[in-house]
Amino acid sequence: MQRFLDLFQDMARLWQNYWPGYVNGIRSTLILAVVATLIGCVIGFACGVLNTIPYTKRDRPVKRFFLKLIRVVVRVYVEVFRGTPMVLQAVFIYYGLPYFTYNAVQWPSVWAAAIVVVSINTGAYMAESVRGGILSIDPGQTEGAKAIGMTHVQTMLSVILPQAFRNILPQIGNNFIINVKDTSVMFVITFTEFFAFHRYIVGVNNMYFPSATIEMIGYLTMTLVASFLLRALERRLDGSDSYELAQADALTMTAGTYRRPDPTGDTPPEPPDPEARERIRQQLKHGRNRGER
Repeated sequence: MQRFLDLFQDMARLWQNYWPGYVNGIRSTLILAVVATLIGCVIGFACGVLNTIPYTKRDRPVKRFFLKLIRVVVRVYVEVFRGTPMVLQAVFIYYGLPYFTYNAVQWPSVWAAAIVVVSINTGAYMAESVRGGILSIDPGQTEGAKAIGMTHVQTMLSVILPQAFRNILPQIGNNFIINVKDTSVMFVITFTEFFAFHRYIVGVNNMYFPSATIEMIGYLTMTLVASFLLRALERRLDGSDSYELAQADALTMTAGTYRRPDPTGDTPPEPPDPEARERIRQQLKHGRNRGER
């Protein structure tokens, strides 16, 4: 128990002395994760849509060639950035550009390099998520859209992507939470985020474990808040489970509450019986009992 008290005292002392640095690190981590996830989603949606453009043998050879080329390029991009660690991608992109240009071209800032690295990495994962989300939609909806004269672009924008977005929303949130944690490798390109400040603190006072505990609590807090907000967004998109409004709509005509008009047109239809309409509405709402079925 004494060791836990000592740990809390060391953590309190570190936070009291260095809290501005910790807060700045958290802010940098969140900004990088949010911006990179948004850009990565755009990249992923573009790659996923391009990778699912249909073609047949009846299409022109030029169209088939370019679509196959696009799929090969997307596949190479996805496999390379999914199959290598982000820390090595950061080193290759940040230090590789000056190396291959003999220092003629430099990154304008470490922020730009960090955003590019995390965005490209996120886009590789999102590309497969978007492709899976598009393929999960019933093909009959695409056929129905074509039957009413919609083009492929109109079908994707108005029919497929709105439904696919709901299906892949959990994966978008998952990628954001991963980015919150994986930005900790950006210290290799001298980007100062939450974990990089922890490394600085350890170098100053050698209080490794107390500082690491603060880091763990900080990362856990960020990910838990992100999970809560994402679940709230999912519930918002799902809408209400109540159908009371549709059943109680005055314009809704319930079966059995009106008479069919005379085919000759001489006898006007009788108005619906309010009691019968209310009784059927209650049956539709609560269900009939076994004896009435």
